[in-house]
Amino acid sequence: MLPVIIGIVVVIVIACAIAGIYNNMVTKRNRIDNAWQNIDTQLQRRNDLIPNLVETVKGYAKHEQETLSAVISARNTAVKATTPEAKMEADNVLTGALRQLFAVAEAYPDLKANTNFTQLQASLEDTENKISYARQSYNDCVLSYNNAIQTFPAVIFAGIFQFKERQGFEAAEAARQAPTVKF
Repeated sequence: MLPVIIGIVVVIVIACAIAGIYNNMVTKRNRIDNAWQNIDTQLQRRNDLIPNLVETVKGYAKHEQETLSAVISARNTAVKATTPEAKMEADNVLTGALRQLFAVAEAYPDLKANTNFTQLQASLEDTENKISYARQSYNDCVLSYNNAIQTFPAVIFAGIFQFKERQGFEAAEAARQAPTVKF
């Protein structure tokens, strides 16, 4: 009778340990999803600001159609992106296009003095800061999750329960370089 009780206790302890490991992995995966939703919210906010910015710049920088077209095209691509990977790529392209637009705006003093432009620029800068913070949070969650599913004993169960490694948010190579401005 005692060996049966010991066996039952051992099975219960093992089952509880597996359940704890599983719950930990689910919690970390959910944190990643939540962190991505925070990024997505800020990306949408930025996408909503861009048309107003482009319209404001059009009035002053009539000769910068190439830059404006690049911003509009990048925004449209970002809006149409559906997967996190596609959104990350589109975001990197859009960030580069916006950097180029703001660099071009430096050549137009009347534009820089326009209240609407300065308010939009401030709103975009605020949004970019929030996106940056949300990316850091996302990457922290991804790191925590990936560490959890790659360490023992969770690595044994991660495959069984189909917990796959996630990719962090990386800046595009172009975003690491200063924009070039030609007049």
